[in-house]
Amino acid sequence: MKTRFPWCGDDPLYVQYHDREWGIPVRDDRRLFELLTLEGAQAGLSWITILRKRENYRRAFHRFDARRIARFTQRDVRRLLSDSGIVRNRLKVASTVSNAKAFLKVQKEFGSFRRYIWQFVGGVPQLHCFRSMRDLPAAAPEAHAMSKDLRLRGFRFVGPTICYAFMQASGMVNDHLVSCYRHPSQRKTRA
Repeated sequence: MKTRFPWCGDDPLYVQYHDREWGIPVRDDRRLFELLTLEGAQAGLSWITILRKRENYRRAFHRFDARRIARFTQRDVRRLLSDSGIVRNRLKVASTVSNAKAFLKVQKEFGSFRRYIWQFVGGVPQLHCFRSMRDLPAAAPEAHAMSKDLRLRGFRFVGPTICYAFMQASGMVNDHLVSCYRHPSQRKTRA
């Protein structure tokens, strides 16, 4: 039996997310925008709630096509607020639209969002060796720097805790516990 990070429990959706996504480096701009949006939507809620609504988010936000989302009007926002498949919070929905506009500006300035966002870890995933959930930080200096810079660029719902969760989800940091089968040290001991 595989030892996993305790938060995923035995929910099949959570297990699949843990095993196939969490902590794996993401370098695709659209996927990075999706993860940043979903982490912001999760604020104040559980991640499993967002995972269960993920396909609805992909449908509602045109598979996270930032160009299309940036053209959303107030009418689109009102339509989304009646969509029970997503979190119907006016500030979160509106921030997705404004974040899409900020995202496009970053892409234009840096050539890609990936180039911009990965600079906060020097372009290389950080590997941590935490032994228990208690050891994990809620944020890190890199997440504080990312949050500050994103806010200056017009992004919303990007506080340090959200940014750190985004860094974990996108593989900018690998926070699998050393006992987890997904931690690189476990691959060496199984070989």
